[in-house]
Amino acid sequence: MQPLAENRVNAPATLIALIAIAAALLVAVGAWRRQLGRRQRAMRELLDSADALEARLRTARSEIEAVAGEHIDDPVQEAMREMLRQRLWLREHGDRASLAELVQVRDSIDQARGRIETQLVRIERARAPVA
Repeated sequence: MQPLAENRVNAPATLIALIAIAAALLVAVGAWRRQLGRRQRAMRELLDSADALEARLRTARSEIEAVAGEHIDDPVQEAMREMLRQRLWLREHGDRASLAELVQVRDSIDQARGRIETQLVRIERARAPVA
């Protein structure tokens, strides 16, 4: 009869341990899903920033050509090459890149877009008639 009594005493402890393990697994899965969501969001934001930069570069090229003509050195070309390098890096390493790396690449793209915006403002001022 003694072993049956021991099983009754251990049953609540075993049940509590199983509940604790299940809760820990749920927390771990939830954390993993949140991390995956942040990473997917960072990737989406990076791609959106890259697309916006590319569009602005095309606009900048058109604006520069309108002001200076088509027979000048293309100052946008190097920026377009850098954009291509970023996209190639993303294709090759994006699935293994850390969240911090993705954010860093997006920030560099956003900074480049800011520089292009500054150049477009200068071009617009140069095109404006002097009053």
